[in-house]
Amino acid sequence: MKGIRVAIINNQEEKSLRVTKRLIALLAQSENTIDQDNPELVISVGGDGTLLSAFHLFNHKLDQVQFLGVHTGHLGFYTDWRDYELEEMVASLCNDRQKTVSYPLLDVRITYANGKSDKHFLALNESTIKRGNRTMVADISIKEDLFEKFRGDGLSISTPTGSTAYNKSVGGAVLHPSINAFQLAEIASLNNRVFRTLGSPIVVGHHEWVKVQLQQSTDYLVTIDQFTIEQEEIDAIYYRIADERIHFASYRHMHFWSRVKDSFIGEE
Repeated sequence: MKGIRVAIINNQEEKSLRVTKRLIALLAQSENTIDQDNPELVISVGGDGTLLSAFHLFNHKLDQVQFLGVHTGHLGFYTDWRDYELEEMVASLCNDRQKTVSYPLLDVRITYANGKSDKHFLALNESTIKRGNRTMVADISIKEDLFEKFRGDGLSISTPTGSTAYNKSVGGAVLHPSINAFQLAEIASLNNRVFRTLGSPIVVGHHEWVKVQLQQSTDYLVTIDQFTIEQEEIDAIYYRIADERIHFASYRHMHFWSRVKDSFIGEE
């Protein structure tokens, strides 16, 4: 069977560099080729953070590439192979190539009060909104209807796979990625007789969107996965489930609940 074009994205830790060198040698011995610019398969070597970086490097080609993660520590939520399984992994690259599993992504659009053009992002895990050292004030609407007036430390908006990250730490539910929805969780919301919010995470379906209308300020911090965006004059941020999805090569893709158990419960 004809080989495939492979791009490798790795972190700079010593072990990851060693594994990457070995992986390149194994690919050279196979019929697969290294192509960092126009790959069919993107292999990340490191951890989930490295896979997130690989996603952002190639998220303009999501309809053309699949992803596969090699973990140099313990298995993560996006990594299926360990560093000592490289021979088996390379041997499997040309088998069952059409088998993939896809996960929902978060579509993020930022609008500005100063007339600057909108900015658009995709997130694999989550986006958060916070404000410097002061209470964040925002109107949260679902579709066209005002849902609540939020006051607190911030908001976390996550995909199903990202629901195991910051969202979980602020009391959000863990969502299976077969649910095509995103989750909005409040971070330390202010609730008293004057100010009220729902106080519970909400799950928003793929046919709806959330608008976060921010109070005018110049000290908002918006994160998109591991990236922080410090922007002045942000007017509002719109969240919805993206039309695009990320596709993982499923030569040996671990079930989501197995990942959850491995990460948070461990062996019995």
